[in-house]
Amino acid sequence: QLVESGGGLVQAGGSLRLSCAASLRTFSRYAMGWFRQAPGKEREFVAGIWTGTTTYYADSVKGRFTISRDNAKNTVYLQMNSLKPEDTAVYYCAAGFSYGASGFSYGVHVTEGNYDYWGQGTQVTVSS
Repeated sequence: QLVESGGGLVQAGGSLRLSCAASLRTFSRYAMGWFRQAPGKEREFVAGIWTGTTTYYADSVKGRFTISRDNAKNTVYLQMNSLKPEDTAVYYCAAGFSYGASGFSYGVHVTEGNYDYWGQGTQVTVSS
């Protein structure tokens, strides 16, 4: 249902853009999130989006990462700038259906159990 792409190897300070293509009939009704899991660590929330103006970020990526979505293309993006070695991880896209018009709050976005679908992940490696 969700397919990520755009991962790879980049030097510190560089940029990557991840894409997540969703095969969901009512894509616009899904809150979308990006999570990541570094080796030996638990998976963590990175960014979430409901509408184009309702976005949330982990403190560690604020000001460097931007999440966006194109409902016409059923795709969500994660633009990652000023990458650091600590950003190295497998990045996962997730989709959670929202029954309300207000979408997901921050607290709901960061909780993995609120998502219905997950992608297979894409590796991002940042070299120092």
